[in-house]
Amino acid sequence: MKRHFDHIDLRVPKLADVAGFYQTLLPALGFSQRVLIEGWLEFEADGVAATEFFGITESPSHVPNENRIAFWAESPEEVDRIAKIAVQAGAYDMEGPIDYAPGYRAAFFEDPCGNRLEVCHRVSSHKNSALVES
Repeated sequence: MKRHFDHIDLRVPKLADVAGFYQTLLPALGFSQRVLIEGWLEFEADGVAATEFFGITESPSHVPNENRIAFWAESPEEVDRIAKIAVQAGAYDMEGPIDYAPGYRAAFFEDPCGNRLEVCHRVSSHKNSALVES
């Protein structure tokens, strides 16, 4: 299967304000290989041939917005486990974990500077939706 994403470069106003949060959350999500790059907090995914990574860097003028990054969980129980870790790491505005629709369990939260995140598990996706081909 071809890849659709390679990495996330997230901006935060002050890296020091979120470092502990992401150092706790990202390994729980499978990004446990710390990469040392000046000015970045970066973690690569374990066991991925073409490396996926999540990087955070400082941008003093960054203002969080309505965009959301959603992480896949292998099971509904994994959603619950990661949600607990997010709270322990300092997540704000936790909503869930809860079953939002049949086969879709998720928890929504924010990092310490307000970037929106989600952890979710779906057993089916858009089964009843029409697909549009281009």
